[in-house]
Amino acid sequence: METNPFISTQLRIELNERLYLRDPQDTDLGRRLMAESVKLIDEIGFEQFTFKRLAQRIESTEASLYRYFENKHRLLVYLVSWYWAWLSYQMRFHTHNVPSPAERLRLMLRILTRGHQTDAAATQVDGAALYRIVVKEASKAYLTKDVDEDNQAGLFREYKRLAAGIAAVVSEINPTYPYPHMLVSTLLEAARKQLFFAQHLPSLTNTAAQKTTEETVYAFLENLVFKALT
Repeated sequence: METNPFISTQLRIELNERLYLRDPQDTDLGRRLMAESVKLIDEIGFEQFTFKRLAQRIESTEASLYRYFENKHRLLVYLVSWYWAWLSYQMRFHTHNVPSPAERLRLMLRILTRGHQTDAAATQVDGAALYRIVVKEASKAYLTKDVDEDNQAGLFREYKRLAAGIAAVVSEINPTYPYPHMLVSTLLEAARKQLFFAQHLPSLTNTAAQKTTEETVYAFLENLVFKALT
């Protein structure tokens, strides 16, 4: 995959309709909402982000933005879900002609740990910024008191689909392994959190001097998964 800081919005990703009041992919204002909210959350963090600030940035009104999302948490879940769905697409695209399940899993881990890289055409959504948001903010999508209600509404469908797709490959490699979903959910969480730790809490991780942080995280995940499966 070639490095490209943008994610294609020409690829239509269908998400759970309960995530939004109106799908931002359908209108010019909605697409600007997506693009600029990614940039703004990346710049100031989710806690400081407000629809008022976003409206000022895109020269619109708060009322117009609330026609798309009932609150900023739903916007965050939407953006994170959009990213997981796009990541699933990337994994399918890059592995569909690979016969070896072990090699498919390695490719999936590469894509997972280099989530800001894409061969898609450059368009409005900054993929590097969205990747940084996922690393820093994705856990906030489900670490809420309403998690059970949100789960029943299917708001985490894309994350669970991504995990199920990787778990299926794990089971191909070792059909008798009893914990494929636990292993994959650990991989998905570790891919984000180890990168976050390396950037902010380095004593909680290990970064090899001869490797980039992403290479170190990939090496750790590869070691973890294949030690477990053999």
